[in-house]
Amino acid sequence: MSRVDAHHHVWDLTVREQSWMAGPELDPIRRNFAVEDLAPLAAAADVTATVLVQTVGLVEETVEFLEVAAGNELVAGVVGWVDLTADDVATALSGLLARPDGPYLKGIRHQVHDEPDLDWLLRPDVQHGLAAVAEAGLVYDLLTKTPHLPAAIATARACPQLTFVVDHISKPVIGEPLEPWASQLRELAALPNVTCKLSGMVTEASWTDWKPADLQTYADVVLDAFGPDRVMFGSDWPVCLLAATYAQVVDTAETLTARLSPAEREAVFSTTATRTYKLS
Repeated sequence: MSRVDAHHHVWDLTVREQSWMAGPELDPIRRNFAVEDLAPLAAAADVTATVLVQTVGLVEETVEFLEVAAGNELVAGVVGWVDLTADDVATALSGLLARPDGPYLKGIRHQVHDEPDLDWLLRPDVQHGLAAVAEAGLVYDLLTKTPHLPAAIATARACPQLTFVVDHISKPVIGEPLEPWASQLRELAALPNVTCKLSGMVTEASWTDWKPADLQTYADVVLDAFGPDRVMFGSDWPVCLLAATYAQVVDTAETLTARLSPAEREAVFSTTATRTYKLS
């Protein structure tokens, strides 16, 4: 079965620093990563298409990623960044989409989990920006943690015309109590315009001694709440390398979805991402 990896990154530290990459614990990934580094790992895992996701709040990075996608057969789509609070957000989006490589832009993301205002998504200027994302025919990736979920629920409910994709199952700390994360994620999943990435879990567990069984309960909550048709696999490479190899992440996702039927597994590993991001 060919697979889609719906979530990975690249960066070049000679072009710009990654401000989030603070602390010695991140030293293993404090180097350059390119699609060319991912390609052999993806091929070995039968991954034939990927979605390249923003890492910093700069339009310049989005332009660079569109150029990467246009020059590489593996990358089928880009989730970029624009300033959702800007008055000219619609103009910024149309400018990106009008580029020769603009069709690779599939979605927009902002590091909401770094915003001190837990209700940042509910700000009128942000809501205006999200409406522009919907009008542009793009999806919006929700990068949140549990404290941000109430605002995410209210936002998805207020913007039924916009498709939301929850990144990294909203980053619950693996090993801590499931609540309130589980109940709030189920409430979010009750909205038909929300999908969820089965991604980012290995780095929310103990990096040195996690095992697939530690993640199973969380994966089951996601699969039961959204259903396989609204769940998609993502590796979060190269961030995942802090806790696991690319192959380990793929194998773990296979283990976590072992109870699904072949058609349901195909949804998680391919068709949900292809449909949601309109990949070709």
